[in-house]
Amino acid sequence: MVEVGSAAGAPRGVGPEPESEDRALRESTLHPERIPYRGPVFHFFWPFTRYIVTSFSAVAAFVFFKLLNRTIVIGKKNVGVGMNTVLLANHQSMIDGFLVGAMVFFPRSLLQPELFPWLPAAWENFFENPLMRWFSDNWRCIPVRKGRKDVGAMLRMEACLRDGIMIVFPEGTRTRDGRLLPPRSGIGYVMLKTRPKAIPVCMDGMSGLQPVGHFWPRVFRTILIYYGRPVDLTEFYSRPVGREAAQDAIEKVFAEVGRLQKILARYRRTRRRLLAKKPWFCRLYKP
Repeated sequence: MVEVGSAAGAPRGVGPEPESEDRALRESTLHPERIPYRGPVFHFFWPFTRYIVTSFSAVAAFVFFKLLNRTIVIGKKNVGVGMNTVLLANHQSMIDGFLVGAMVFFPRSLLQPELFPWLPAAWENFFENPLMRWFSDNWRCIPVRKGRKDVGAMLRMEACLRDGIMIVFPEGTRTRDGRLLPPRSGIGYVMLKTRPKAIPVCMDGMSGLQPVGHFWPRVFRTILIYYGRPVDLTEFYSRPVGREAAQDAIEKVFAEVGRLQKILARYRRTRRRLLAKKPWFCRLYKP
């Protein structure tokens, strides 16, 4: 769902007009509750529409992943409910963000809406269509436009993360074969400035549920998701905030994601062998 960050540094842009909105972005993105291209009427109703849309989406995601598919969650307690937390996950499908958020915060988020995570999302996938843009804003998505550095996007990500929870996919694009792609340094800059609780997250099976190029997700699949223990990044905080430190920080987190991926691969192989000996109705969900 989310594509963020570039090796050159800042997350890739936001907003419909390149030059005319740069100044407005820098001035208005310092507050997480302010969307630069939205007016006062939208912001007046936003707390209500945001809660309704995110709550309904969380319920729908829970039903889809838990009933229409079988999702096995590991390490949920490692996340907690504290603010200034970033969940750094591998990226396999357009709906990964719903899986990562719903499996750890639902149903508590219905009573604590501040637990709904922020999600940097590709402008071309989630914001070009006006209707989709309205839903994305209410899903707490931060628009990121491809191929352009944007100070406003970076500032808003920093502001949202300091007082909230954020899901980021450091690979910057979806994998086509399930293998991890090299992480990009964009979110590394944000982490060095905000010093969040960094949680590695690994999912397995989403590339089969919704492969690249398929709009409708499949059902009766088995999804695995592992929330790892927080990664200690204090060794990077004494270094100058730059490209090298940002890349090193995100690579340390993603090394842990790679370790979790190997654990899930072994778990899935073992599970398939055990299920192969059981009756067919025990294999209703494709293992």
